Amino acid sequence: MYTKEESKQIRQDFWTFFGKRYHRKWTLYDTKIRDVNLKFSMESTRAIVSIDMEHDDDLIRQYYFEKLISLKSVLKDAVSTEVIFDDCYELESGKVISRVYIYKELVKITRKTDWPETYAFFHENMDKLESFFWEYKDYIED
Repeated sequence: MYTKEESKQIRQDFWTFFGKRYHRKWTLYDTKIRDVNLKFSMESTRAIVSIDMEHDDDLIRQYYFEKLISLKSVLKDAVSTEVIFDDCYELESGKVISRVYIYKELVKITRKTDWPETYAFFHENMDKLESFFWEYKDYIED
């Protein structure tokens, strides 16, 4: 087990090294659509690349989610056939959001030997997800 400080340092190192390895500006929170974000996430044993709809108003969140559902086949062609659509995804904090995502199983942030594989997964899939997002942003937002 790691102390709180050690865990914090590991997470900080992980993201710092990722930024150095793939030095570019990612869209992430700069989607120009309120509460719709592209995200990199690490859970206990998996890495996730996602489009998160986090609006507190369920109707607005559902609106954006349904727009992405209508583009499901295009998104699967552009990113991966493994893309998952979850309109009630519960974050570790307990907050419920809508999420469209792809993940890589059996990688841990605390296992440095997993970092190169995780970074490659993040880079490849976020690059595809960003390209998809910018191509269909006007439709999603409309």
